[in-house]
Amino acid sequence: MKDALRKMAALLLALSLLPGATGCGGSGGKAAPEQVRTEERADPDAEIVLAGYRSLAPGEKDGYYCSKILYVWEPLVTQDDTAAPAPCLAESWEMSDDGTQWTFYLRQGVKFHDGSDFNADAVIANFDRMMLGVRSSSFYPLDMDAYYPNLEAYEKTDDYTVRLTFSKPAPTQLYNMVNFGSAVYSPGCFDENGDFSGVCVGTGPFRIEENVLDEYVLLERFDRYWGEPAKAKRIRIRVIPDADTRFAALKAGEIMGVIDLNAIPASLAAELEGNDNFAVAAAKSTMIRFLCLNGTQFPFNDVRMRQAVSLALDRSAVTEGIYNGYGTPTTNILNYVTPFYKEFPVEENMDRAKELAAQVLGDERVSVTYLYNGSEAAQKGEAELIAFRLGEIGIDCRLMPMEMTNMKERMKAGEYGIARMQQGLSNSEPASVFRRFMLTDGDHNQNYSLGYGNDEVEALMAEAENAADMDVRAECYYRIQEISTQEFPVVPLFNDMTLIAYSTKLSGYEARPYGIELPLVAWADGL
Repeated sequence: MKDALRKMAALLLALSLLPGATGCGGSGGKAAPEQVRTEERADPDAEIVLAGYRSLAPGEKDGYYCSKILYVWEPLVTQDDTAAPAPCLAESWEMSDDGTQWTFYLRQGVKFHDGSDFNADAVIANFDRMMLGVRSSSFYPLDMDAYYPNLEAYEKTDDYTVRLTFSKPAPTQLYNMVNFGSAVYSPGCFDENGDFSGVCVGTGPFRIEENVLDEYVLLERFDRYWGEPAKAKRIRIRVIPDADTRFAALKAGEIMGVIDLNAIPASLAAELEGNDNFAVAAAKSTMIRFLCLNGTQFPFNDVRMRQAVSLALDRSAVTEGIYNGYGTPTTNILNYVTPFYKEFPVEENMDRAKELAAQVLGDERVSVTYLYNGSEAAQKGEAELIAFRLGEIGIDCRLMPMEMTNMKERMKAGEYGIARMQQGLSNSEPASVFRRFMLTDGDHNQNYSLGYGNDEVEALMAEAENAADMDVRAECYYRIQEISTQEFPVVPLFNDMTLIAYSTKLSGYEARPYGIELPLVAWADGL
Protein backbone atom coordinates (compact mmCIF):
# COMPACT_ATOMS: atom_id res chain seq x y z
CA MET A 1 0.00 0.00 0.00
CA LYS A 2 2.76 2.46 0.94
CA ASP A 3 4.63 1.79 -2.32
CA ALA A 4 1.45 2.47 -4.26
CA LEU A 5 0.93 5.72 -2.37
CA ARG A 6 4.47 6.86 -3.04
CA LYS A 7 4.05 6.15 -6.76
CA MET A 8 0.81 8.08 -6.65
CA ALA A 9 2.60 10.98 -4.88
CA ALA A 10 5.27 11.10 -7.57
CA LEU A 11 2.64 11.10 -10.31
CA LEU A 12 0.62 13.84 -8.61
CA LEU A 13 3.73 15.98 -8.22
CA ALA A 14 4.67 15.53 -11.86
CA LEU A 15 1.18 16.54 -12.94
CA SER A 16 1.18 19.57 -10.64
CA LEU A 17 4.39 20.83 -12.26
CA LEU A 18 3.11 20.69 -15.84
CA PRO A 19 3.01 24.08 -17.63
CA GLY A 20 -0.04 26.02 -16.54
CA ALA A 21 -0.46 24.07 -13.31
CA THR A 22 0.79 26.96 -11.19
CA GLY A 23 -0.43 30.54 -11.02
CA CYS A 24 0.71 33.45 -13.19
CA GLY A 25 4.47 33.09 -13.76
CA GLY A 26 7.15 35.58 -14.57
CA SER A 27 5.40 38.71 -13.28
CA GLY A 28 8.28 39.33 -10.90
CA GLY A 29 10.90 37.86 -13.17
CA LYS A 30 11.87 40.84 -15.30
CA ALA A 31 15.55 41.64 -15.39
CA ALA A 32 16.90 44.23 -13.01
CA PRO A 33 18.16 47.45 -14.59
CA GLU A 34 21.58 47.28 -16.23
CA GLN A 35 21.81 43.57 -15.50
CA VAL A 36 24.64 41.74 -17.23
CA ARG A 37 24.92 37.96 -17.49
CA THR A 38 26.99 37.05 -14.46
CA GLU A 39 29.20 34.52 -16.22
CA GLU A 40 30.61 37.35 -18.37
CA ARG A 41 32.08 39.04 -15.30
CA ALA A 42 35.49 38.33 -13.81
CA ASP A 43 35.74 41.19 -11.27
CA PRO A 44 35.64 39.78 -7.70
CA ASP A 45 33.60 42.85 -6.71
CA ALA A 46 31.09 42.35 -9.50
CA GLU A 47 27.47 42.34 -8.44
CA ILE A 48 26.01 38.96 -7.46
CA VAL A 49 22.39 38.44 -8.48
CA LEU A 50 20.12 36.10 -6.49
CA ALA A 51 16.36 35.63 -6.43
CA GLY A 52 13.50 34.68 -4.14
CA TYR A 53 9.77 34.15 -4.54
CA ARG A 54 8.77 37.24 -2.52
CA SER A 55 10.15 40.63 -1.64
CA LEU A 56 12.61 40.30 1.22
CA ALA A 57 12.38 44.06 1.71
CA PRO A 58 8.64 44.89 1.71
CA GLY A 59 9.55 48.45 2.67
CA GLU A 60 8.30 51.28 4.82
CA LYS A 61 4.90 49.80 5.67
CA ASP A 62 6.45 46.64 7.08
CA GLY A 63 7.26 46.58 10.80
CA TYR A 64 10.79 45.32 10.10
CA TYR A 65 11.20 46.82 6.60
CA CYS A 66 13.21 43.77 5.54
CA SER A 67 13.97 40.21 6.56
CA LYS A 68 16.83 39.39 8.90
CA ILE A 69 18.37 37.18 6.21
CA LEU A 70 19.46 40.31 4.32
CA TYR A 71 21.83 41.13 7.22
CA VAL A 72 20.85 44.80 7.15
CA TRP A 73 19.60 45.04 10.73
CA GLU A 74 20.87 43.07 13.69
CA PRO A 75 19.29 42.00 16.98
CA LEU A 76 20.55 42.35 20.50
CA VAL A 77 20.39 38.56 20.80
CA THR A 78 20.89 36.08 17.97
CA GLN A 79 21.15 32.27 18.08
CA ASP A 80 23.85 29.66 17.70
CA ASP A 81 23.74 26.49 15.63
CA THR A 82 21.60 24.79 18.30
CA ALA A 83 19.08 27.69 18.26
CA ALA A 84 20.20 28.74 21.75
CA PRO A 85 20.55 32.50 22.47
CA ALA A 86 23.91 33.98 21.49
CA PRO A 87 25.44 37.49 21.67
CA CYS A 88 25.07 39.98 18.84
CA LEU A 89 24.59 43.70 19.59
CA ALA A 90 24.40 42.74 23.24
CA GLU A 91 27.79 41.28 24.17
CA SER A 92 26.65 39.77 27.45
CA TRP A 93 23.83 39.81 30.00
CA GLU A 94 22.86 38.73 33.46
CA MET A 95 19.60 37.85 35.21
CA SER A 96 18.71 38.74 38.79
CA ASP A 97 18.31 35.91 41.28
CA ASP A 98 14.52 36.18 41.23
CA GLY A 99 14.38 36.26 37.42
CA THR A 100 12.57 39.61 37.21
CA GLN A 101 15.46 41.74 35.92
CA TRP A 102 17.73 41.35 32.93
CA THR A 103 20.75 43.58 32.39
CA PHE A 104 22.28 43.79 28.90
CA TYR A 105 25.81 45.01 28.24
CA LEU A 106 25.97 46.45 24.72
CA ARG A 107 28.71 46.11 22.16
CA GLN A 108 30.80 49.27 21.86
CA GLY A 109 32.26 50.86 18.75
CA VAL A 110 29.29 49.91 16.54
CA LYS A 111 28.02 52.32 13.88
CA PHE A 112 24.67 52.46 12.15
CA HIS A 113 24.72 52.80 8.36
CA ASP A 114 23.91 56.53 8.71
CA GLY A 115 27.08 57.05 10.77
CA SER A 116 25.33 57.43 14.12
CA ASP A 117 26.43 55.46 17.17
CA PHE A 118 24.80 52.32 18.46
CA ASN A 119 24.35 52.74 22.21
CA ALA A 120 21.81 52.50 25.01
CA ASP A 121 19.92 55.56 23.74
CA ALA A 122 19.35 53.80 20.41
CA VAL A 123 18.09 50.67 22.16
CA ILE A 124 15.69 52.72 24.32
CA ALA A 125 14.40 54.47 21.19
CA ASN A 126 13.63 51.09 19.64
CA PHE A 127 11.74 50.03 22.78
CA ASP A 128 9.81 53.31 22.65
CA ARG A 129 8.86 52.51 19.06
CA MET A 130 7.59 49.05 20.01
CA MET A 131 5.50 50.63 22.77
CA LEU A 132 3.55 52.56 20.13
CA GLY A 133 1.67 49.39 19.21
CA VAL A 134 1.79 46.19 17.19
CA ARG A 135 3.12 46.57 13.64
CA SER A 136 2.27 44.09 10.93
CA SER A 137 4.98 42.50 8.84
CA SER A 138 5.46 40.02 6.03
CA PHE A 139 7.63 38.05 8.45
CA TYR A 140 6.38 38.20 12.06
CA PRO A 141 4.34 40.85 13.91
CA LEU A 142 6.47 43.41 15.71
CA ASP A 143 4.71 43.00 19.03
CA MET A 144 6.07 44.18 22.39
CA ASP A 145 3.70 41.99 24.42
CA ALA A 146 4.69 38.87 22.47
CA TYR A 147 8.44 39.39 22.73
CA TYR A 148 8.51 41.01 26.19
CA PRO A 149 5.59 39.57 28.17
CA ASN A 150 5.09 41.15 31.60
CA LEU A 151 7.63 43.90 30.91
CA GLU A 152 7.23 46.66 33.48
CA ALA A 153 10.12 48.97 32.68
CA TYR A 154 13.14 49.44 30.44
CA GLU A 155 15.90 51.88 31.26
CA LYS A 156 19.39 53.01 30.38
CA THR A 157 21.79 52.63 33.27
CA ASP A 158 24.81 53.96 31.36
CA ASP A 159 25.75 54.55 27.72
CA TYR A 160 26.19 50.86 27.04
CA THR A 161 23.94 49.16 29.57
CA VAL A 162 20.18 48.59 29.47
CA ARG A 163 18.02 47.02 32.17
CA LEU A 164 14.64 45.34 31.69
CA THR A 165 12.29 44.77 34.64
CA PHE A 166 9.43 42.28 34.56
CA SER A 167 6.43 41.79 36.85
CA LYS A 168 6.98 38.02 36.81
CA PRO A 169 10.08 35.82 36.61
CA ALA A 170 11.41 35.70 33.02
CA PRO A 171 14.16 33.03 32.92
CA THR A 172 13.55 32.34 29.22
CA GLN A 173 13.44 36.00 28.16
CA LEU A 174 16.59 35.57 26.05
CA TYR A 175 14.72 33.00 23.91
CA ASN A 176 12.00 35.59 23.30
CA MET A 177 14.56 38.13 22.12
CA VAL A 178 16.36 35.98 19.55
CA ASN A 179 16.50 37.61 16.10
CA PHE A 180 13.13 39.26 15.29
CA GLY A 181 12.50 39.67 19.02
CA SER A 182 15.20 42.32 19.48
CA ALA A 183 15.77 44.02 16.11
CA VAL A 184 17.55 47.37 16.41
CA TYR A 185 17.46 50.29 13.96
CA SER A 186 18.92 53.77 13.92
CA PRO A 187 16.39 56.08 15.61
CA GLY A 188 16.87 58.43 12.68
CA CYS A 189 15.18 56.11 10.19
CA PHE A 190 11.67 56.21 11.66
CA ASP A 191 9.34 59.12 12.39
CA GLU A 192 7.45 60.09 15.56
CA ASN A 193 4.76 57.53 14.72
CA GLY A 194 7.32 54.75 14.52
CA ASP A 195 7.00 54.39 10.74
CA PHE A 196 10.06 54.12 8.53
CA SER A 197 10.74 57.42 6.78
CA GLY A 198 12.95 55.88 4.10
CA VAL A 199 15.02 52.73 3.90
CA CYS A 200 15.69 51.05 7.23
CA VAL A 201 19.10 51.80 8.75
CA GLY A 202 20.74 49.06 10.77
CA THR A 203 24.18 47.98 11.91
CA GLY A 204 24.57 44.90 9.70
CA PRO A 205 27.31 43.97 7.20
CA PHE A 206 25.03 45.10 4.34
CA ARG A 207 23.19 48.38 3.81
CA ILE A 208 20.29 48.94 1.45
CA GLU A 209 21.38 50.96 -1.56
CA GLU A 210 18.13 50.68 -3.52
CA ASN A 211 14.79 48.97 -3.02
CA VAL A 212 12.20 48.67 -5.76
CA LEU A 213 9.17 46.97 -4.26
CA ASP A 214 8.29 43.62 -5.85
CA GLU A 215 11.24 43.89 -8.28
CA TYR A 216 14.55 43.82 -6.40
CA VAL A 217 16.54 45.04 -3.43
CA LEU A 218 20.17 46.05 -3.91
CA LEU A 219 22.56 45.53 -1.00
CA GLU A 220 26.00 47.09 -0.63
CA ARG A 221 28.73 46.03 1.77
CA PHE A 222 28.96 48.32 4.81
CA ASP A 223 32.65 49.03 5.13
CA ARG A 224 32.40 50.34 8.70
CA TYR A 225 30.85 47.14 10.00
CA TRP A 226 32.00 46.24 13.51
CA GLY A 227 32.60 42.55 12.75
CA GLU A 228 33.90 40.46 9.86
CA PRO A 229 33.01 42.36 6.66
CA ALA A 230 30.78 40.83 4.02
CA LYS A 231 32.73 39.11 1.26
CA ALA A 232 30.59 40.41 -1.62
CA LYS A 233 30.57 44.10 -2.45
CA ARG A 234 27.07 44.20 -3.94
CA ILE A 235 24.23 41.68 -3.97
CA ARG A 236 20.99 42.20 -5.88
CA ILE A 237 18.05 40.01 -4.86
CA ARG A 238 15.32 39.87 -7.45
CA VAL A 239 11.69 38.94 -6.87
CA ILE A 240 10.65 36.04 -9.12
CA PRO A 241 7.42 34.52 -7.74
CA ASP A 242 7.20 31.55 -10.08
CA ALA A 243 9.44 28.58 -9.22
CA ASP A 244 9.87 27.47 -12.82
CA THR A 245 10.92 30.98 -13.85
CA ARG A 246 13.46 31.15 -11.02
CA PHE A 247 14.83 27.78 -12.04
CA ALA A 248 15.14 28.82 -15.67
CA ALA A 249 16.91 32.03 -14.64
CA LEU A 250 19.37 30.02 -12.54
CA LYS A 251 20.18 27.60 -15.34
CA ALA A 252 20.55 30.46 -17.82
CA GLY A 253 23.01 32.33 -15.59
CA GLU A 254 20.69 35.31 -15.09
CA ILE A 255 20.84 34.66 -11.35
CA MET A 256 23.51 32.85 -9.36
CA GLY A 257 21.34 31.36 -6.61
CA VAL A 258 17.92 31.14 -5.03
CA ILE A 259 17.18 32.26 -1.50
CA ASP A 260 14.49 32.36 1.20
CA LEU A 261 11.61 29.98 1.91
CA ASN A 262 10.46 27.87 -1.02
CA ALA A 263 13.71 28.75 -2.78
CA ILE A 264 13.47 25.74 -5.06
CA PRO A 265 11.00 22.84 -5.19
CA ALA A 266 12.55 19.47 -4.38
CA SER A 267 11.59 18.16 -7.83
CA LEU A 268 13.57 20.90 -9.57
CA ALA A 269 16.51 20.53 -7.20
CA ALA A 270 16.68 16.89 -8.24
CA GLU A 271 17.19 17.99 -11.86
CA LEU A 272 20.48 19.63 -10.85
CA GLU A 273 21.96 16.46 -9.41
CA GLY A 274 25.09 15.47 -11.30
CA ASN A 275 25.41 18.90 -12.93
CA ASP A 276 28.84 20.30 -12.05
CA ASN A 277 27.69 23.85 -12.75
CA PHE A 278 25.25 23.87 -9.84
CA ALA A 279 25.00 22.70 -6.26
CA VAL A 280 22.13 22.01 -3.90
CA ALA A 281 22.35 22.35 -0.12
CA ALA A 282 19.90 21.55 2.65
CA ALA A 283 19.64 22.11 6.40
CA LYS A 284 17.05 21.78 9.10
CA SER A 285 14.56 24.63 8.82
CA THR A 286 12.61 26.60 11.41
CA MET A 287 9.48 25.97 9.34
CA ILE A 288 6.80 23.38 10.15
CA ARG A 289 4.01 22.39 7.72
CA PHE A 290 0.61 21.43 9.07
CA LEU A 291 -3.13 21.13 8.46
CA CYS A 292 -5.52 23.50 10.18
CA LEU A 293 -8.90 21.95 10.94
CA ASN A 294 -11.93 24.17 11.50
CA GLY A 295 -12.59 23.26 15.12
CA THR A 296 -15.55 25.62 15.36
CA GLN A 297 -17.70 23.32 13.20
CA PHE A 298 -18.60 19.66 12.84
CA PRO A 299 -16.82 17.28 12.49
CA PHE A 300 -13.48 18.77 13.59
CA ASN A 301 -14.92 20.23 16.80
CA ASP A 302 -14.65 16.62 18.03
CA VAL A 303 -11.13 15.65 19.16
CA ARG A 304 -11.73 12.10 17.91
CA MET A 305 -12.03 13.34 14.33
CA ARG A 306 -8.85 15.39 14.64
CA GLN A 307 -7.10 12.29 15.94
CA ALA A 308 -8.56 10.26 13.07
CA VAL A 309 -7.18 12.71 10.50
CA SER A 310 -3.68 12.44 11.97
CA LEU A 311 -3.84 8.65 12.15
CA ALA A 312 -5.09 8.37 8.55
CA LEU A 313 -2.15 10.25 7.05
CA ASP A 314 0.94 8.75 5.46
CA ARG A 315 3.43 11.52 6.14
CA SER A 316 6.35 9.55 4.73
CA ALA A 317 4.53 9.25 1.41
CA VAL A 318 4.20 13.04 1.42
CA THR A 319 7.81 13.81 2.34
CA GLU A 320 9.34 11.12 0.10
CA GLY A 321 6.95 11.26 -2.84
CA ILE A 322 6.25 14.99 -3.01
CA TYR A 323 9.35 16.53 -1.41
CA ASN A 324 12.07 14.00 -2.30
CA GLY A 325 12.84 13.31 1.34
CA TYR A 326 13.42 16.97 2.26
CA GLY A 327 11.29 16.87 5.39
CA THR A 328 10.86 14.95 8.62
CA PRO A 329 7.38 13.62 9.55
CA THR A 330 6.11 14.88 12.91
CA THR A 331 3.03 15.17 15.09
CA ASN A 332 4.57 17.81 17.40
CA ILE A 333 3.35 21.39 17.03
CA LEU A 334 6.84 22.59 17.96
CA ASN A 335 9.56 22.75 15.33
CA TYR A 336 12.57 20.48 15.73
CA VAL A 337 15.18 23.26 15.89
CA THR A 338 13.45 24.91 18.84
CA PRO A 339 15.06 24.67 22.27
CA PHE A 340 12.95 22.46 24.58
CA TYR A 341 11.76 20.41 21.58
CA LYS A 342 10.80 16.85 22.48
CA GLU A 343 10.51 14.09 19.91
CA PHE A 344 7.41 11.90 19.90
CA PRO A 345 6.81 8.81 17.77
CA VAL A 346 4.65 9.48 14.72
CA GLU A 347 1.60 7.23 15.04
CA GLU A 348 -0.34 6.39 11.88
CA ASN A 349 -2.95 3.65 11.80
CA MET A 350 -5.72 3.59 9.22
CA ASP A 351 -7.80 0.96 11.04
CA ARG A 352 -7.82 3.01 14.23
CA ALA A 353 -8.54 6.16 12.19
CA LYS A 354 -11.61 4.52 10.68
CA GLU A 355 -12.85 3.47 14.12
CA LEU A 356 -12.57 6.99 15.52
CA ALA A 357 -14.12 8.59 12.45
CA ALA A 358 -17.06 6.16 12.61
CA GLN A 359 -17.66 7.16 16.22
CA VAL A 360 -18.15 10.75 15.03
CA LEU A 361 -19.78 10.27 11.61
CA GLY A 362 -21.68 7.05 12.11
CA ASP A 363 -22.57 5.62 8.70
CA GLU A 364 -22.49 9.04 7.04
CA ARG A 365 -19.79 10.82 5.08
CA VAL A 366 -18.90 14.49 5.34
CA SER A 367 -17.78 16.89 2.60
CA VAL A 368 -15.30 19.65 3.50
CA THR A 369 -13.46 22.42 1.67
CA TYR A 370 -9.69 21.91 1.65
CA LEU A 371 -7.77 25.15 1.04
CA TYR A 372 -4.14 25.21 -0.08
CA ASN A 373 -1.66 27.73 -1.43
CA GLY A 374 -2.07 27.70 -5.21
CA SER A 375 1.28 29.42 -5.76
CA GLU A 376 3.19 26.36 -4.46
CA ALA A 377 3.05 23.67 -7.15
CA ALA A 378 3.91 20.84 -4.76
CA GLN A 379 0.93 21.59 -2.54
CA LYS A 380 -1.51 20.44 -5.23
CA GLY A 381 -0.06 16.93 -5.35
CA GLU A 382 0.23 16.91 -1.57
CA ALA A 383 -3.44 17.88 -1.17
CA GLU A 384 -4.58 15.19 -3.57
CA LEU A 385 -2.57 12.55 -1.71
CA ILE A 386 -3.96 13.63 1.65
CA ALA A 387 -7.50 13.85 0.29
CA PHE A 388 -7.18 10.28 -0.98
CA ARG A 389 -6.27 9.08 2.51
CA LEU A 390 -9.02 11.07 4.21
CA GLY A 391 -11.57 9.66 1.78
CA GLU A 392 -10.99 6.28 3.42
CA ILE A 393 -12.31 7.58 6.76
CA GLY A 394 -15.40 9.27 5.33
CA ILE A 395 -14.08 12.77 4.58
CA ASP A 396 -14.61 13.96 1.02
CA CYS A 397 -12.37 16.95 0.24
CA ARG A 398 -13.19 19.70 -2.25
CA LEU A 399 -9.73 20.98 -3.11
CA MET A 400 -9.52 24.74 -3.56
CA PRO A 401 -6.25 26.52 -4.44
CA MET A 402 -6.15 30.11 -3.20
CA GLU A 403 -3.90 33.12 -2.80
CA MET A 404 -2.68 33.20 0.80
CA THR A 405 -4.32 36.49 1.79
CA ASN A 406 -7.74 35.30 0.59
CA MET A 407 -7.14 31.95 2.23
CA LYS A 408 -6.56 33.55 5.63
CA GLU A 409 -9.71 35.63 5.24
CA ARG A 410 -11.73 32.47 4.58
CA MET A 411 -10.18 30.79 7.60
CA LYS A 412 -10.91 33.71 9.92
CA ALA A 413 -14.53 33.69 8.78
CA GLY A 414 -14.69 29.94 9.46
CA GLU A 415 -15.50 29.25 5.81
CA TYR A 416 -13.39 26.13 5.39
CA GLY A 417 -12.90 22.61 6.68
CA ILE A 418 -9.17 21.93 6.17
CA ALA A 419 -6.40 24.37 5.28
CA ARG A 420 -2.73 23.74 4.59
CA MET A 421 -0.58 26.20 6.51
CA GLN A 422 2.97 26.66 7.71
CA GLN A 423 4.69 28.41 10.60
CA GLY A 424 8.23 29.57 11.14
CA LEU A 425 9.92 30.71 14.34
CA SER A 426 10.30 34.39 15.09
CA ASN A 427 12.42 33.54 18.14
CA SER A 428 13.51 30.56 20.25
CA GLU A 429 10.82 30.71 22.96
CA PRO A 430 8.42 27.73 22.68
CA ALA A 431 5.75 29.65 24.58
CA SER A 432 5.33 31.94 21.58
CA VAL A 433 4.09 28.97 19.51
CA PHE A 434 1.94 27.50 22.29
CA ARG A 435 0.41 30.89 23.02
CA ARG A 436 -0.64 31.50 19.42
CA PHE A 437 -2.14 28.08 18.70
CA MET A 438 -3.16 26.52 22.02
CA LEU A 439 -4.42 29.28 24.29
CA THR A 440 -8.11 30.08 23.93
CA ASP A 441 -7.33 33.71 23.07
CA GLY A 442 -4.29 32.91 20.89
CA ASP A 443 -4.25 34.88 17.66
CA HIS A 444 -3.86 31.85 15.40
CA ASN A 445 -6.43 29.92 17.41
CA GLN A 446 -8.88 32.76 16.77
CA ASN A 447 -7.86 33.81 13.25
CA TYR A 448 -7.69 30.25 11.91
CA SER A 449 -10.98 29.22 13.58
CA LEU A 450 -9.24 26.34 15.36
CA GLY A 451 -11.71 26.38 18.24
CA TYR A 452 -9.14 24.80 20.53
CA GLY A 453 -9.27 24.97 24.30
CA ASN A 454 -7.71 22.97 27.12
CA ASP A 455 -7.74 23.92 30.80
CA GLU A 456 -4.55 21.99 31.50
CA VAL A 457 -2.68 23.89 28.78
CA GLU A 458 -3.92 27.19 30.22
CA ALA A 459 -2.70 26.13 33.69
CA LEU A 460 0.66 24.89 32.39
CA MET A 461 1.27 28.15 30.53
CA ALA A 462 0.43 30.10 33.68
CA GLU A 463 2.75 27.90 35.75
CA ALA A 464 5.58 28.34 33.25
CA GLU A 465 5.04 32.10 33.17
CA ASN A 466 5.39 32.34 36.94
CA ALA A 467 8.31 29.90 37.30
CA ALA A 468 11.81 31.27 37.89
CA ASP A 469 13.24 27.77 37.67
CA MET A 470 14.16 26.86 34.08
CA ASP A 471 13.61 23.16 34.79
CA VAL A 472 10.02 23.84 35.84
CA ARG A 473 9.40 25.73 32.61
CA ALA A 474 10.94 22.92 30.61
CA GLU A 475 8.63 20.34 32.19
CA CYS A 476 5.62 22.52 31.42
CA TYR A 477 6.75 22.85 27.81
CA TYR A 478 7.30 19.10 27.45
CA ARG A 479 3.80 18.35 28.75
CA ILE A 480 2.21 20.92 26.42
CA GLN A 481 3.96 19.30 23.45
CA GLU A 482 2.65 15.92 24.57
CA ILE A 483 -0.89 17.29 24.74
CA SER A 484 -0.51 18.74 21.23
CA THR A 485 0.27 15.24 19.89
CA GLN A 486 -2.90 13.89 21.52
CA GLU A 487 -5.48 16.62 20.88
CA PHE A 488 -4.16 18.22 17.67
CA PRO A 489 -4.98 21.93 17.81
CA VAL A 490 -3.48 21.58 14.33
CA VAL A 491 -2.36 18.40 12.57
CA PRO A 492 1.41 18.63 11.93
CA LEU A 493 2.69 17.06 8.72
CA PHE A 494 6.46 17.51 8.68
CA ASN A 495 9.36 19.65 9.80
CA ASP A 496 10.63 21.39 6.72
CA MET A 497 14.17 21.75 5.44
CA THR A 498 15.89 24.81 4.02
CA LEU A 499 16.60 23.79 0.43
CA ILE A 500 18.69 26.04 -1.79
CA ALA A 501 20.43 25.83 -5.15
CA TYR A 502 23.24 27.93 -6.56
CA SER A 503 25.90 28.20 -9.22
CA THR A 504 29.27 26.69 -8.40
CA LYS A 505 30.70 30.06 -9.44
CA LEU A 506 29.82 31.12 -5.91
CA SER A 507 31.41 30.14 -2.61
CA GLY A 508 30.04 30.31 0.91
CA TYR A 509 26.51 29.57 -0.24
CA GLU A 510 25.37 27.17 2.48
CA ALA A 511 21.92 26.38 3.83
CA ARG A 512 21.10 27.51 7.34
CA PRO A 513 17.98 26.96 9.48
CA TYR A 514 16.79 30.38 8.36
CA GLY A 515 18.01 31.03 4.81
CA ILE A 516 21.73 31.41 4.14
CA GLU A 517 24.56 33.35 5.75
CA LEU A 518 24.64 36.07 3.13
CA PRO A 519 27.88 37.79 4.29
CA LEU A 520 29.83 34.62 3.45
CA VAL A 521 28.65 34.52 -0.16
CA ALA A 522 31.26 35.51 -2.75
CA TRP A 523 32.56 34.67 -6.17
CA ALA A 524 34.52 31.44 -6.07
CA ASP A 525 38.31 31.63 -6.39
CA GLY A 526 39.53 31.69 -9.94
CA LEU A 527 36.38 33.18 -11.45
